[in-house]
Amino acid sequence: MKFDILVVGGGPCGATAAEELAAEGFKVALLDRDGRIKPCGGAIPPILINEFDIPEDQLVAKINTARMVSPTFREVDIPIENGFVGMVDREHFDEFLRVRASKRGAKRFTGTFQKIDRVGKFPKVYYRDKVLGKTQSIIARLIIGADGARSNVARSEIPDGTNIPYVIAYHEIISAPSNTENSDYDPKRCDVIYNGTISPDFYGWIFPHGKQASVGMGTGVDGIDLKEATKILRENSGLANCETIRKEGAPIPLKPLEKWDNGRDVLVAGDAAGVVAPSSGEGIYYAMAAGREAAYAAKQFLLSQNTADLGLARKRFMKNHKTVFKVL
Repeated sequence: MKFDILVVGGGPCGATAAEELAAEGFKVALLDRDGRIKPCGGAIPPILINEFDIPEDQLVAKINTARMVSPTFREVDIPIENGFVGMVDREHFDEFLRVRASKRGAKRFTGTFQKIDRVGKFPKVYYRDKVLGKTQSIIARLIIGADGARSNVARSEIPDGTNIPYVIAYHEIISAPSNTENSDYDPKRCDVIYNGTISPDFYGWIFPHGKQASVGMGTGVDGIDLKEATKILRENSGLANCETIRKEGAPIPLKPLEKWDNGRDVLVAGDAAGVVAPSSGEGIYYAMAAGREAAYAAKQFLLSQNTADLGLARKRFMKNHKTVFKVL
């Protein structure tokens, strides 16, 4: 099958890029692994909700306060600017974005990226088809790698694509406690805990998700038992007896790549390009913003056939967001 663009990865970045390009009339394929839920606190700011037209029914909670807990256990409650931060459940939010891209015209495929072959005029991508249980291929003029941290596309195609610093994040989705179970839990407050017994170099968190909550931590230090640290966090917060619904872990990149394209026919974005805000770990907004810029660069490249246009994705993204990454 031949397409103008193949987007590898159907998270917020890849789904956004696929939707934008399909809406422009390009023939788009969206390849995603089915069944994986990324560990994520799920916070999305009002700017994302407005810019990307996120409907109210995708918000499982609205947060109006952030509680910062210092290493000496001092607590400071900070009101959220502009009213609230929305919370989404990635299990449903990501699929919503993929379905929206499909409605715009992107053709969905379920499978795992394997390799790129260039024996013909355009690159051919081989992937393991989950439905058919065998290797299949897609030919595309351009490939957008949005396959997350430790991206296989970036590793195989982008300079220094294997050298992004990262922390490992782990969280547990639990049933939210009632007021009688935990008088300190607030369904409209995010807790960010800078406690060395939880994480020596990152932080722990408690993020409400309506009837559920995300409790977890991250670290880049080898030898830390993430599950034990999360257990301690739950015990300290009075959440030890809440039902555990699922457990998830994944790397979070901490620094954008210096180059997002291979100067030929591959462009990466989102976690694959390292665009998660350092220190805060905020990733959904930056992933979707990067996906939009990748779509813009892809469009310019396909219309001009000038490979220099692939560099527009990083250039435009950093013009708007470089201060955040430098400061954090």
